[in-house]
Amino acid sequence: MSELTLGLAQSILKTALAEARAKGYLPMGVVVVDAAGQAKALAREDGASALRLDIALGKAGAAIGMGANSRALVQRAKDLPAFFGAVASSTSQKFIPQTGAVLIKNASGQVIGAAGASGGTGDEDEAICMAGIVAAGLQHG
Repeated sequence: MSELTLGLAQSILKTALAEARAKGYLPMGVVVVDAAGQAKALAREDGASALRLDIALGKAGAAIGMGANSRALVQRAKDLPAFFGAVASSTSQKFIPQTGAVLIKNASGQVIGAAGASGGTGDEDEAICMAGIVAAGLQHG
């Protein structure tokens, strides 16, 4: 498998939201993007605030665009604020370098997309994305 299919994206999304419910997290927004940063699947739970999907998409977009989990991008943004500000203002895609998105890799280790979440803490957002990715039989990294 070399691409992120709609079925896989929906599976990641479904499991991520189920994990959030099982852990008792606040209502979430989750977005799964392909290798081009385009949304494949997204959902905002009942009760999630209006910006949850925008934030989740921005986190996933930053991860796929920079080729790194958003947790790593937080430190890079602190070290290079002018660069990250320029990227965020010049890209046509949403770009939010904050913890809560992880890259999706196939069995060969090829990056095929990213999953981002918003609604909980960055750690909670990241954890539900990872759970969805693993349950879909893919790797995160």
